[in-house]
Amino acid sequence: MATQKTPRVDPLTLEVVDLIGTVVSRYHEEYEDAAAGHALTGAQAKLLSLLALEPLPMRRLAQQLKCEPSNVTGIVDRLEARGLAERRPDPADRRVKLAAATEEGLRIARSLRESLRFAREPLAGLSREERVVLRGLLLRMLDGSAGVGSGSAGG
Repeated sequence: MATQKTPRVDPLTLEVVDLIGTVVSRYHEEYEDAAAGHALTGAQAKLLSLLALEPLPMRRLAQQLKCEPSNVTGIVDRLEARGLAERRPDPADRRVKLAAATEEGLRIARSLRESLRFAREPLAGLSREERVVLRGLLLRMLDGSAGVGSGSAGG
């Protein structure tokens, strides 16, 4: 029986993967801290950030958050109780309920986004051209992984 060899990954690729992991970890830590500053869980803050972009049906929110629709119902219930979100009929299909951020929810979502200094401060040290190149490289990575993971650049 022949044994299969695992392809060797070059050290540069391993270093880049480790750096990406560190960036993601720091982002999540800061996001959780920002959410806690508004007495929100990370999931509540993420859902509120999604609703700040546009009202969404519960099923779509569940897909975006990669969780069960019943979990989304509970998160929306808690945001609704605090006056940060509301349910409204979908104008295209009145049988569907959309979750939407209220004015206060939009204000908090904006505050959450503005409070994430981790990436913003180091990125300010890069020239505009470097940020454009970095954005392009990240988009290429995400486009290339569409079949591998979620492929979603949302966040």
